[in-house]
This record gives sequence, C-alpha cells and structure tokens, in this order.
Amino acid sequence: MRTALVTGASSGIGAELAKRLDSLGFRVILTARRTDRLEALAAELKNPAAVIAADLSKREECLRLYEETKEMNVSVLVNNAGFGIIGDFDSTDLDRELSLIDVNCTAVHILTKLFLRDFIARDRGYILNVGSSAGLMPGGPLMAAYYASKAYVVSLTRGIAEELHARGSRVGISVLCPGPVETEFNEVADCHFAIRGISADYCAEYALKGLFGRKTVIVPDAGMKIAALGAKLAPAKAVTAIAGKMQSKKLED
Repeated sequence: MRTALVTGASSGIGAELAKRLDSLGFRVILTARRTDRLEALAAELKNPAAVIAADLSKREECLRLYEETKEMNVSVLVNNAGFGIIGDFDSTDLDRELSLIDVNCTAVHILTKLFLRDFIARDRGYILNVGSSAGLMPGGPLMAAYYASKAYVVSLTRGIAEELHARGSRVGISVLCPGPVETEFNEVADCHFAIRGISADYCAEYALKGLFGRKTVIVPDAGMKIAALGAKLAPAKAVTAIAGKMQSKKLED
C-alpha cells in the first residue's frame, strides 16, 4: 500500500490532508505532538494509520521520525507542521521565535532532504511543503519572523523543483501557499484574520490536485493569487506597508 507521512496532522490543514490521502488509498503516518488528537484522527480513517508523536522543534526528533519511517515505503511527504507569532519584532519572545524557525524551517529542511534522497534513488515520490501566501510577499511587519520563515520554505521548494526538472527526475515537489485558512492558527498566534479564510478541507483538496499535477507553487484562493501577482509588480516598500496594516487588524478586538 502507498504510504504518506503528514506532519502537523493533529488539526487544520494537516488533518484534512491526511483524510484526503486516506480517501485516495494511502496508508497515512500521522505526526504531531498531541498523541490523543492523532489517535482520534486515526480512528476516523478508512485505512490502517500509524501514529508517531514527535516535537519537530527538536532536530533529534526530526531525525528520529525519519529513522522510524524510512522503511515504511513513504511515497508522499507532507511538511505541514508550523505556527506563527504576532507582535513587534523587538517585543516578541526570542525563545518562541527560535522554536518557530526550528519548526517552520529546520524541520522542513531536514525531512525534505532525507526523504528527497530516498525518492530520487527510487525515481518516484512527492513532497508537499506547506508554506503561506506570506512567503510570496517581500516582508510582513508584526509577523516578521513568520513571513521570513515561509519565504524560506517557498525559496527552498522552488530551488529543489528546478534541480529535479534539470535532471529529468520523476520526483515532484510543491509548496502550498494559502491565505487565511479556518484552523487553530489564530489561537496559537494569538490573533484573528482580518479577512475571511477558506476551509481547511477545500485547501487540502486543492493542494493535492496541485501536488499530483506537479505544480510547484500552489495558491488555492483567487484573492491570494491576485495579491501575489500584485506583490511582484508593486514596489516592495508599498507591499510591505500594506502587509503591516493587514497584520495590525489581526490584533484588533
């Protein structure tokens, strides 16, 4: 049976991606910190699922996750684990921001590299890195670290995609860049979106169509596609200022 590994699978986009992959006939390996949530999700799936609790803010946990799953015939890797922090850069907590970088960037880097080597050796497999529309913008005041982390994910994915294309590899890699999605992200970041988000279910469905269609950058909502295009055409300073105004609205009651 084909196997998919989904990080950050305990809720939101990760949980919906796991459900979609299960419906497509994949055995899903569910990974997050909250074992109880993972076990509850596993009970909902049609196919037998594996649950591996891991804290991906720790490099040794990323390596352990790979070691425990590398012989499980994983052909789809979904790097979904991640979170955000809002506030002026000089006032946000340093330790929490470093944890953000570890989860949003380092864990994605480690797991992508290790599984990519296996996929290239077999000349098959797909990697979906969950980024954000924030990663397509030049910067984000009040969420500077988060925007920077997602820009890293977008840039990393695009670079790898071109390397694979140049060698004629059948391995696919994509980055999902949604705008607001109705998940627990707000609670973790201690904010609320200024505009209405799309559903996690729709986002997951769109993401997998893009992944298996070998689309490098996947933007599931029309509004964000327009915004991303505008970010390319408009002066970076203006785009960054607009982003700052949007973030400030997230702090309003």
